[in-house]
Amino acid sequence: MSRLKNTIEARNAKGQKSFVAYLTAGDPDLEATPALVHALVKGGADIIELGIPFSDPLADGPVNQRAAERALLRGVSLAKILEAVPKIRALCPTTPLVVFSYMNPIYAMGFERFAEKAKAASVDGVLVVDLPPEESLEYRRLLKAQGLDTIFLASPTSNVERLTLVDQCSSGFVYYVSRTGVTGAQTSISQSLDSEMDLVRKTVKKPVMVGFGVSNAAQAAEISAKADGVIIGSAIVKLIENAKSANDAAHELEAFARGIRQALDA
Repeated sequence: MSRLKNTIEARNAKGQKSFVAYLTAGDPDLEATPALVHALVKGGADIIELGIPFSDPLADGPVNQRAAERALLRGVSLAKILEAVPKIRALCPTTPLVVFSYMNPIYAMGFERFAEKAKAASVDGVLVVDLPPEESLEYRRLLKAQGLDTIFLASPTSNVERLTLVDQCSSGFVYYVSRTGVTGAQTSISQSLDSEMDLVRKTVKKPVMVGFGVSNAAQAAEISAKADGVIIGSAIVKLIENAKSANDAAHELEAFARGIRQALDA
């Protein structure tokens, strides 16, 4: 059983919801990333998504785009991030770590080589934003051979057939995009999310985590009523961007994560 499955099922067994935290690996620098991840975990994050910086992140809003640009300017790459993952694992031995990437960096490395390196680094799962499940057979086969979970996206435009396919191709969990558009903190959640999640729950058998636009504890608590957990990214990346130092960022991330955890548990 994978770390992802264990972690989500442990929360569910307690009647609690999972908190998935995203940050861009290598922002503000790769040396600071393990401590920032550790701060989120100490605050209560259950699962960490490590964003791989990419030069053309079409699904990302301005906050995440700036983070990717900062990391790329420092020479951060997929290979260097995988080399740094064992340092994160040393601080967070039981926390599931998910690589969150666009296809280009993984394709450039090669599916088989990437799967082997990710497994060796102790990665648990992979989400490729721009890889449709219909074209993922070889990718899934190679990742499964290394014991890595594959996570795919569903959205408000996904019909029953699409949701069924996403469910079949995903392991670990399904990432439900709460609204169309790009990533970025929002002041309110989609008014149609409740009805959308009713359809998702009838169709998808894997755990469902909801992200895109979730930015505070109140939104996390509201969304978690319909899902197995919430995913927060841009709000975290923004805290890192605005912090005066990496140490300040770590303190702020721990406090932020604790607030989310308390809201979910309440």
